[in-house]
Amino acid sequence: MTYSEKKVYRIAFLLSLFTIFYNILEGLVSMIFGLEDETLSLFGFGADSFIEVISGIGVATMIIRIWKNPQSPRSRFEINALRITGTSFFLLSALLLSGMVYNIFNNMKPKTTLWGVIISLASIAVMIWLMNAKKNAGKKLGSGAIIADANCTRICVYMSLVLLASSLIYELTGFAWADAIGAAGLAYFSISEGREAFEEARGKECEC
Repeated sequence: MTYSEKKVYRIAFLLSLFTIFYNILEGLVSMIFGLEDETLSLFGFGADSFIEVISGIGVATMIIRIWKNPQSPRSRFEINALRITGTSFFLLSALLLSGMVYNIFNNMKPKTTLWGVIISLASIAVMIWLMNAKKNAGKKLGSGAIIADANCTRICVYMSLVLLASSLIYELTGFAWADAIGAAGLAYFSISEGREAFEEARGKECEC
């Protein structure tokens, strides 16, 4: 492993740690305010934050194993990380779809509070930076696992945008289905990304 690769792996590792701790904090804060304000969308947003924690742990573990086994083929460790991130995508889509069904059957409105707006805006700013930083590191290292993790972060950006947009559309037009439509679109995108992660993992198995 060259010095430049070690440097990029170190950056990627720090990004994965930031992902883990930021999403734990964001998830807890969102769920607490969601419960206090009885806002299901904010509570669900907080629960979804923990899905990205799983992906972050997968990437961090992969990098540690690469550092400890510099002579071993990196594809071995990439495969496990890709599977973990792929599983995270499928879990996220399941949460999105179950939340969508619950909202429809219980006639829930996509209302949000001041805290919901603040958390969403902060999440959008942080996650856009984090997504680009991960993607840059993944491309430099040729790591499909890190790029897949960046795509997981991208879905979090989309979720924040959907949370804000659906609330705004409901306030302006009274159209309560915007939230459900957005959730369905995100679930479809998440399933596609999860399938792609597992397909890439199978491709790397063939290389071993």
